Amino acid sequence: MTEMKEFPLLDPKEGIPILYPHVPSNGAKYIAEVLSSRWIGQGPKVDEFEEKFKESIIENGYTIAVNSGTSALHLAYILAGISEGSEIICPVFTCTATNIPILYEKGIPIFTDISKSSLNIDLDQIENLITSRTLALCVVDYGGLPNNYVRLREICDRHRLKLIIDCAHAVDTYRNGHHVTHFADYVVYSFQAIKTITTGDGGMLIVKNKSDYEKGKRLRWFGIDRAEKQKGIWKNDVSEIGYKYQMTDIAAALGIAALEESTEIFNKRRKLYQLYQNFLEEFEEGLLEKPERGTDFTPWLVTINTKGRRLDLMKHLREKNIESAQIHYRNDRYSIFRNYAKGAFPNMDRIEDDYLVLPFHTKLTSLDVRRICDEVKKVLRKDRL
Repeated sequence: MTEMKEFPLLDPKEGIPILYPHVPSNGAKYIAEVLSSRWIGQGPKVDEFEEKFKESIIENGYTIAVNSGTSALHLAYILAGISEGSEIICPVFTCTATNIPILYEKGIPIFTDISKSSLNIDLDQIENLITSRTLALCVVDYGGLPNNYVRLREICDRHRLKLIIDCAHAVDTYRNGHHVTHFADYVVYSFQAIKTITTGDGGMLIVKNKSDYEKGKRLRWFGIDRAEKQKGIWKNDVSEIGYKYQMTDIAAALGIAALEESTEIFNKRRKLYQLYQNFLEEFEEGLLEKPERGTDFTPWLVTINTKGRRLDLMKHLREKNIESAQIHYRNDRYSIFRNYAKGAFPNMDRIEDDYLVLPFHTKLTSLDVRRICDEVKKVLRKDRL
């Protein structure tokens, strides 16, 4: 096997961590330039990062950089029109950041089961959950795996719902040749430390119209029209309750450096993912991030079905100095969502004790992946004896 181009390697003494930040080669340089400039908070680098993200990643829309993916989700819910009693159909299986901002606005999360074939939302269940109070549908591309955006858009159009796509796990995601931003009303990205592209922490909200863009920019900065304030004469009112959600130039500088390497980052992750697929293809379900025809994406996680051997496998991997974990958990188990944990989730029940995330990041080599998979096979093959 030909060894692919590698990023700087880990110290072997550290073992193989499950996730690891990708710090781009120009990151420190660009941050140093910001630190020696006038602007270290929100300044020209934030504008530059927004524009470069728009040019290199998305298909259409306006970009609003913020300090986290959670902040971006909160703004998306507000712009979608959420108010007290509004129902948002959302995944039961996701990071809590997807669903907690619904509670900020006193909305009601309506949980949906996962699919039988992936850890994404069960599209067949959605229309049974729609009521007169339903405002929007929010889906997550778990591990980077695209949902069926064509079908989601059709459902939302037919029922006059807003479509919010949480791409905290995803970046360059396509369906039928179109980027995710082609289908959604709002798209949210996360640049948290161990995401595919990182700004240390940060997020991006993509909106489709100018009014949402202008309002979103005000809401991320206390409800203030920043452009008007910077004229030096105070004539603008504050009529909306805003937040301190803006990105800093320090974070944006790291993001700009990451975008310069994005093609290399995406290719590395795709190649590693393909190796995992090849090495684990003997198992019936293999990887749970299974792309459908017509999809193109860069994976963020590699998740397997351990078929009842999760604890055994985790213990074995840890003994071999290899990390593994669940990463995310079903939200209906958390106390904050207790009042909304209604209905049955048979697909989630079926795999709740079995899914496991394996190491996946740009520090891995092809030899690392082979080693990990060899150790996985030692445990999972025992189940066949």
